[in-house]
Amino acid sequence: MSDSQTLVVKLGTSVLTGGSRRLNRAHIVELVRQCAHLHAAGHRIIIVTSGGVAAGREHLGFPELPQTIASRQLLAAVGQIRLIQLWEQFFSIYGIHVGQMLLTRADMDDRERFLNARDMLRSLLDNNIVPIINENDAVATAESKVGDNDNLSALAAILGGADRLLLLTDQQGLFTADPRTDPTAELIKEVQGVDDALRAIAGDSVSGLGTGGMGTKLQAADVACRAGIEVVIASGSLPDVIEDVAKGVSVGTRFLAEESPLESRKRWLFGAPAVGDITIDDGALNAILSRGSSLLPSGIRTIDGDFSRGEVIRILSLDGRDIAHGVTRYNSDALRRIAGHHSQEIDAILGYEYGPVAMHRDDMIVI
Repeated sequence: MSDSQTLVVKLGTSVLTGGSRRLNRAHIVELVRQCAHLHAAGHRIIIVTSGGVAAGREHLGFPELPQTIASRQLLAAVGQIRLIQLWEQFFSIYGIHVGQMLLTRADMDDRERFLNARDMLRSLLDNNIVPIINENDAVATAESKVGDNDNLSALAAILGGADRLLLLTDQQGLFTADPRTDPTAELIKEVQGVDDALRAIAGDSVSGLGTGGMGTKLQAADVACRAGIEVVIASGSLPDVIEDVAKGVSVGTRFLAEESPLESRKRWLFGAPAVGDITIDDGALNAILSRGSSLLPSGIRTIDGDFSRGEVIRILSLDGRDIAHGVTRYNSDALRRIAGHHSQEIDAILGYEYGPVAMHRDDMIVI
């Protein structure tokens, strides 16, 4: 098996139910077994799960409810509890802990909430806990919804610094035409860039159980690939499909990541204009340029501008050269207080800390 990697596995409602109205617990256990095997081999697994509304509808005995947002939120409120209980129960068979994250579009659009979600997700991974992510349907408004778990999984892959995103569905992958109506349709095994021609042949889900069709999967693939993350769309019913994707076996439709994953991910996340400046001493300058280090508070001389945690800042040398751009872990007031101090002093000075660095190397582009 390949070196350790971070794999996001998105499971559609049709995969979790097998096309029926009820959750297929036996199949979910099989999917968990594959994830547990990869987890034991040192891989980091993130689950993006649909099925909350379906689980709520099943638990309540398939009630006749009006077709309103409130009804869907009611079913989600009941079903998300049932769903996370199942994931916790099945992963516990293998001695693996899970942690639930319920997200909305607002968590992605607000920079500080984005960073908090990212820090939490990576903390779960660092502690060998499998994150179980779903959209917070119980509280999301139409304006705050991501809209489907395909696109949510692409955002989760960016948050988690994933190497691969696997979209499991009731189809084998992306075809040249709709295989349900065209017997000459052929599976497209590899895609280099999502274009209008591909979007034109993407059909919709016919299960009637979920919100995502092949069109939303293409959207998710486009976002993830531009962030440097490889994407695979495959059938959730294939034996060992999750392990095969982790091994690099040709399964379903593979979307190639653009350019170098790290650099393209940085361009995707950190293309905003800089809103402030941090001037650093020669020691910090050498550490960043020669050793690829993060920026520590001890190397900061001055702060110019007022900015929030999560905004893009320029790093300047003592002679005013523009050295790097990156996302700051602390706001301008906090940086002024901890500038020149050692990392272990941050908590004592501020009364809190977002980690030992002012700007992490992964959040930085050297000019």
